[in-house]
Amino acid sequence: MERLYSPWRSQYIETYDKIEECFLCNAYRSNDDEKKLVLYRGKRVFVIMNLFPYNAGHVMVCPNEHIGDFTQIDQETLFEISMVTQMMVKALKKALNPEGFNIGYNLGRVAGAGLEDHIHNHIVPRWNGDTNFMPVIGEVKVISQDLKNIYTKIKKAIKELEEEDAE
Repeated sequence: MERLYSPWRSQYIETYDKIEECFLCNAYRSNDDEKKLVLYRGKRVFVIMNLFPYNAGHVMVCPNEHIGDFTQIDQETLFEISMVTQMMVKALKKALNPEGFNIGYNLGRVAGAGLEDHIHNHIVPRWNGDTNFMPVIGEVKVISQDLKNIYTKIKKAIKELEEEDAE
């Protein structure tokens, strides 16, 4: 059997249990949005690109508050998560022209949560044919665009949407 490698993923796997601080809270407190891949800051939520994406443009909508229990999120924050998720779908359509999306939460480790203590809503753009033999047989995902390039495209789309809303 031929082996295929994805060294970008090993960095996450090797450091996961060593993480002492919430990377989402760290990004939220940072003054360098581009370095931390923060795309948007709202009143109660922010949007960050996934550093280890399932697909190009994979983003997460996160409450500003460090909270791990979905049932404890207040209504205003839940509403803002929904509204910002809708805005991000529009921005991703504008920036990357995907044909579909997977949107959702992974609540608990057994449900796939890599970070259980800070709720976040995943938005994963999808294209026809984006699942091919690489992830199915090789267990490797190929991301064909640079994260910084995608960041710039999405950030521009968000700005254009905000300008349209202001008119």
